[in-house]
Amino acid sequence: VCAEISKDIDKLNVITQRFSQVGKTPKKVEHNIIEIIQNSTDYIKKRTSKKVNYHIILPEENCITIDLNQHLFEWALENLIKNAIDAMSGMGDLTIELKSDSKKIYIDVSDTGKGIPKRDFKKIFYPGFTTKERGWGMGLSLVKRIIEEYHKGKVFIKHSALGKGTTFRIILKKAN
Repeated sequence: VCAEISKDIDKLNVITQRFSQVGKTPKKVEHNIIEIIQNSTDYIKKRTSKKVNYHIILPEENCITIDLNQHLFEWALENLIKNAIDAMSGMGDLTIELKSDSKKIYIDVSDTGKGIPKRDFKKIFYPGFTTKERGWGMGLSLVKRIIEEYHKGKVFIKHSALGKGTTFRIILKKAN
């Protein structure tokens, strides 16, 4: 219990770091994206329903480096994961898959939730747009800003089917 409380305190410090960097040009450093995905997923996994089945699919290589701001990138990834869990009402299959080629990495975050109507594919990234009763509509707009403006990548809905689920894709350049 003490170890988990300590992790939560560390997480609060990370949240403070995240908010302090919004609006600034973030410092990007070379990181192993595999470790970042594992750490982000492990943290959320322990704090969500046991009815969510996590499937983490990583390449065989154990190190793929990209230049990024760790605090902001983890925020974006965690937001996608939490939205997926919400879309599944806390139960279903959540898959995070990392693929790479010689120049880019591809991260797919997939859920077996309610899906998103095609007409909303672009709107979901607008500040204030939400389908949640208590949502502010800021999460996905922050994800887009973090991935596209700060990290010069792309984030979009790769696929969605009503009643079957959604896959978001993040594309980032590998470190030189």
